[in-house]
Amino acid sequence: MLDVRGLRKVYEGSGRRVEAVRDLTFTVGPGELVCLVGPSGCGKTTLLKCVAGLLAPTGGEVLLEGRRVDGPPPAMAFVFQEYGRSLFPWMRVGENVELPLRQKKDLDRARRRALVRDALESVGLSDAAGAYPWQLSGGMQQRVAIARALAYEPRVLLMDEPFAAVDAQTRADLEDLVRGLWRERGITILFVTHDIDEAVYLGERVIVLSASPTVVREQLTVDLPAGRDQLRTRVDPRFAALRTRVYEQIQAAKRGDVPEVPDALTKSSTPPPR
Repeated sequence: MLDVRGLRKVYEGSGRRVEAVRDLTFTVGPGELVCLVGPSGCGKTTLLKCVAGLLAPTGGEVLLEGRRVDGPPPAMAFVFQEYGRSLFPWMRVGENVELPLRQKKDLDRARRRALVRDALESVGLSDAAGAYPWQLSGGMQQRVAIARALAYEPRVLLMDEPFAAVDAQTRADLEDLVRGLWRERGITILFVTHDIDEAVYLGERVIVLSASPTVVREQLTVDLPAGRDQLRTRVDPRFAALRTRVYEQIQAAKRGDVPEVPDALTKSSTPPPR
């Protein structure tokens, strides 16, 4: 579904040259939920913007279903970290969700409204269509942002640290929401996070990035049960082992250590069946 090949990004300007991403290569299969983690400042957001076609890479390429991404693809949606800046405060919730659908000329008004209702129901906000974003809590605003992406009916959903600005309880609820929507709708999800526990809890696979300039340091298949639970999954010894492995790799990346030969914790990059 998604193929990143030798991606490289260099920022130049004002007499400075910064190589943010050096050589990133990985794939994401159809219907897979993959989490990206790495040290702070390693270029995760830059990578995601290149994948989304919002930023032109310096080298390499991104392919979506075999086609090169040269701009925002119609089959892809993006959920940003700063939900407060991605929602228009003067528009009601339903209008915010409907806005990108107006770009789809083949959708009439009735179909757009149906998609909005379905998306808001999916995120538990059926009664909030007439409210303004500023009347909602932070967690509810991020649900609106997720609903807007779902209403667009994407085949690939990119999420850039979408729960970083909410409290711990809301974060847990949103994690379960994303996994539930992923299993129900079969969307391919590439989820960027700085939270190791979140990556292991959410993902079917975790890609660990090096420090900047960024390369893929390791890929781990998360062989936890598909039906995950915030209490039981997080005390599972396997969860602890995977979390420890990812943490060790990130700390090694900060030190600049050369990646080790994968041990028994590191599996094939092929996603397990759901």
